[in-house]
This record gives sequence, structure tokens and C-alpha cells, in this order.
Amino acid sequence: MKNDHNKDKTLKDFAFLRVAAVVPKLKIADAAWNAREILSLADKAAREGAALAIFPELSITGYSIADLFHQRLVLDKALEALRTIRDGMSKIPGVIVVGLPMVIDNMIFNMAAVVSAGRVLGLVPKTSIPGYKEFYEERWFSSARDLTSREIELFGEIVPVGTDLLFRAKDNSECTLAIEICEDLWTPLPPSSYHAVAGATVIANLSASNELVGKADYRKSLVANQSARTVSGYIYASSGVHESTTDVVFGGHALIAENGGILAESQRFARDSGLIVSEIDIENVILDRVKTTSFGESNRELGNREYRVIPVDLALGLRDGKLRRGVARSPFLASDKEQRERVTSDIFEIQVAGLAKRLEYSGIKKIVLGLSGGLDSTLALLVAVKTFEKLGRPLGDIRTYTMPGFGTTSRTKSNAWKLAESAGVSIEEISIAPGSTQQFKDIDHDGKTQDITYENVQARYRTMILMNKANQEGGIVLGTGDLSEIALGWCTFSGDHLSHYNVNAGVPKTLVRHVVEHVMEKEQNAALKATLKDILDTPVSPELKKTGSKLTQRTEDIIGPYELHDFFLYHFVRWAASPRKILFLADRAFGASYSKQEVKKWLSVFINRFFRNQWKRSVMPDGPKVGSVALSPRGDWRMPSDAEVTAWIEDIK
Repeated sequence: MKNDHNKDKTLKDFAFLRVAAVVPKLKIADAAWNAREILSLADKAAREGAALAIFPELSITGYSIADLFHQRLVLDKALEALRTIRDGMSKIPGVIVVGLPMVIDNMIFNMAAVVSAGRVLGLVPKTSIPGYKEFYEERWFSSARDLTSREIELFGEIVPVGTDLLFRAKDNSECTLAIEICEDLWTPLPPSSYHAVAGATVIANLSASNELVGKADYRKSLVANQSARTVSGYIYASSGVHESTTDVVFGGHALIAENGGILAESQRFARDSGLIVSEIDIENVILDRVKTTSFGESNRELGNREYRVIPVDLALGLRDGKLRRGVARSPFLASDKEQRERVTSDIFEIQVAGLAKRLEYSGIKKIVLGLSGGLDSTLALLVAVKTFEKLGRPLGDIRTYTMPGFGTTSRTKSNAWKLAESAGVSIEEISIAPGSTQQFKDIDHDGKTQDITYENVQARYRTMILMNKANQEGGIVLGTGDLSEIALGWCTFSGDHLSHYNVNAGVPKTLVRHVVEHVMEKEQNAALKATLKDILDTPVSPELKKTGSKLTQRTEDIIGPYELHDFFLYHFVRWAASPRKILFLADRAFGASYSKQEVKKWLSVFINRFFRNQWKRSVMPDGPKVGSVALSPRGDWRMPSDAEVTAWIEDIK
């Protein structure tokens, strides 16, 4: 299908800040050559649309020049190079941050210079000066703690200097840059923690971190974790291979992170200059800080620290209308196979742990479960079986019931039987056709009219059977409805909406499939494995209408593709994204799979159903939260049942 979204408009109101982490090829102690390379790469970053570019620590002179830092010539050439960079930036849009040694207060400081529009806007010295193992910085540099000057005269201008500098975008006060340098991040109290509490939403780290076996993974986790802890965008640029000399090797590790996730990462050990580019979503950063109330409470830890704010031209938006950061089609799923395996395993274990606690606390020995032969009830059964195995209880006390109705197909009915038998649990068939027919007579409904009454009578009758069986068996009814159905209200009130405990309440439909696949891949029982495979291959359907022998009532034909609805759900609830932003992100995620009109249509369905079915969520049963999106009124989501949807629908239009 043709992708007809408009890619040319500027998306400034979505508050994306495009940034670059740059690893330049350099020459040790040749500041003039390095300045030319820095300007060339600054121009390249600007042409890539980056409003901010970060260069490595001491990138003007090189990090590893050792005692040459004490040479007057080196220090003078570094300043001359900074002047060259300053003048060159008068013709290059954007902001760059470069590193150099500078003498202030009769001491040498490892400094980061913020340069834009032909000016040096501020200077930030390194605080933590390493003097252990292969690091000898204490031999040359003083800590920012020793600095007494708050400003210096540089190139005929007064320039602020210190670790108390915040560089705030002129057109968006929420976009604020702060800087720390290499070792600062590796300490117990990184300066960026204080910077973030003071208002910095973007942290730049100029680094010269040498390579050791396993160090890259630790460095990556450190950057990701600090971006999560500070709820910020974090840009990390470390020295490349041409910095390598004598006893150490550098790899040129560059990273861009946001809120704990890595947006972009360089290929290490490249022989040429390079850069990585991505966007930091300032809107998401601010939202997460507002929602995480403990972040704001950290203001108390600032003590007497005061910050100076410097206005800077940090242009937000995407001039080319393109988004460099990845937008996952399945945001609930990790793209990395190993991580996805860990996530699905964790989900299953959380479900099992929740059910085990409920059974232990209540003292109830049996579970009653309706098996439809579909994915949701299959997952609920797998959780029940694993729970009983962990608790050392007989699987026969899991009482399952297949309750064929007017639209039940032979495939799903057969799979329900095969599933129960291969899993070793009890199963019984109770047809709902006679009882539903009697209900039609009792309420004077024409059984030939396959309307909402026709469907819901069946759903409620099944639940009534399960609840009564639970009383009869002394058990609890295990719910099967997933998070996607709960969001859409795709459940019958007092029907499949009800249970004593719902193990699937926190699992979106796109994840249900992967969790079942996860269990199937590890399953040693050949019969159970084959049945699970066929269930995974069966289209999702309510099977509530007479359709003959073939399945024609497909859920996704009625309410829309679950991959879209789960995408909408994630961005609407997790990031409180506006419909316009969701449409923009959906375009990037799904490409040519859906047209603009299709995405708008199903987003309208999602928004309308989400608002109009809050009353069902307000009385939903208990169930375990498994991820960052949950809809229980006792946990993450509180919303009036009568909220007006008008503003959201207008935003879609």
C-alpha cells in the first residue's frame, strides 16, 4: 500500500532534538589539524540536521599527550584552535561541544567548550580527575572543585566558566543542556545527577575511555543507566583509534541514550572520522519526570547549589521531516532476540508468581478455566500448569471446560481438548447452546437475529457456568482477557470481563503470542508442542456467530489490527502522546504497511473505544502488572468513566 504521509513538514511541536556524537580522526598534539577536522565534522553534523554535536574529551589536542600538557606551546595552540573553531562556527548552524586544556587561576583544567554562532558560550571543567591504574590526569589537571573564577576573558569576550552552567534552548525552556566529562560519570555521585535535578534534560559527556575486554558493555550499561536515573537524553562521545598510543588503545565508542534505552551506538575501532545521529524526545523526558514524583522531590538534594542559565540556539524539530531514531512496530517487544527472550520469560514468571500468591493466600486448591482453543485461554492454562508444578499440586485440580456455542469451529474445539489432555489437566465439555437458547426465550429474543444480544448471552452464559463450577469445585475462576482487550473494552461486562483473578491483565495481545511461543519452544512434550503451534496459527476470533464450518468472524476485521492497537496503547498510555504524534510515529514504524487513512481510521477506533470503556476497567478483577503499561484502577491508570473524547478525536482530524 502506498505510504501517503506528508514527510516535508517541520515537526517542531513534537520537541525532538536531533543530536550527534562525533568521533574525529585526530593527530596527537596537532591542534590546528584537529580544529580543521572538528569543523569539517561539525559541518557534516549540521548537514545531517543535528542541532547539537558532541566531540570527545580534549579533542583539540588529543587526550594522550601526557607531559606535553605542560608545554606552553601546546596550551597556546589549543586556544588558537578554539578561536579557529569559534570563527568557523559562525558559518555553521547548531551547537558543538569540544574538549581542550585551559589555564585558569594558575591551574590547568580539562575543559569542555560550548561553541555556537561564532561565540564561546561557556566553559565546563572536569570534576573527577582520575589518578589510578593507566590514568595519570592528576599529574596535569586540577579538579573543577579547585576553580575560583566564575568567568574569564576569552577572545575579547567575557565567558562564564564552571560546573554550574545550564545551556537552555531559546525557543523551548524544557530543552536544557548540561555537561560532564568522562570520569565524572564513573563516580558514585556523577555531576549529571545534580544537573538533571536542576533542569538539564540533555546531558553531554566528552570522554576518552580506553578499551579493555568487557569495558564496552559496562560503559554502555553505565550510559543507559545514567540516562534512566536522570530521566534524560545522554550523548556520549569517546576518543577514537588515532588517540591510541604507548600502552592504551581507544575505540571511538559513541552512544546516544534516552530514559534507559540506547538510541544509537557507533561501530568501535573505525579508522576514519565518524558520527552517529539520533533524536532525543524532550517531550517524553519531561513527561516521565512529571509522572515520577520522586524526581521532583530530589530538588532537596541540590542543597545550596545554584546554576547559571545561558540561552543557546538549540533548534528543535526535524527540518527534513525524517526521524533517525528507531520507532518499533511492537514497542512492547525488544528488538534484540536475547532481550526479547528475557522479557517473555520474565512476563511468564511474573504471571506464575502472582497466581501462586493468590492461591497460597486464599487457601483455594482448584482452578476453574474456560478453554476456547484460542491464545488467551491457552496462556492462562500454561500459567496455571506452571504454578501448580511450582506449588507441588496435582494438575488434575486444574478444571478446564470447553463450552462450544453457535459459532465454535471444530478446529478450536479440538485444540481445547488436545491442549488439556496433553497438559495433563481435567477437561469437560458443556455446550452453551441449550442454555443460550433458553435465555433467548426468557427475554423474548429472536435467536435468528445475530446481534449484540445474541453474542453477549453466550459470553455471559459461559461465565455463569464457570462461576457456578468454581462454587461447586471450591475453586477460583481464572480470567483470560489480555491488556489489549481491556484497553479496547473488547469483553462482555459480567461475561468474560469477570473472573476471580486474571493472569493476562497486564499482557498485550502482541505479547501473548510471544509468551506462548516462548513456552512452546522450551516444551518437551511433543503433543503439547504441536497443539500450541496450531493454536498460534489460528486467527483470533470471538466465535459467537453461526458461520458454518469455516471461521469467518475475525476479531481484527471488526476492531482493527492488534499490532496497531498495541502501538497506540503504548504511546497513548506510556508517553501520553497526542493522536497527531501517534500518527507521525506510526508512519515511521509501519512504513508502507498501512496508509494514512487506515492508521487514522483505527486510531479513531482505539481512542473512542478506550474512552467509552473506562467504566469496565474501573471494576476489572485483580491481575499482575508485568510491564510499563497497565490499566488497573488500583495501580497505574485512573480515569473518569465519563471523560469527553472530543479533543482527541479533533486532534486526529
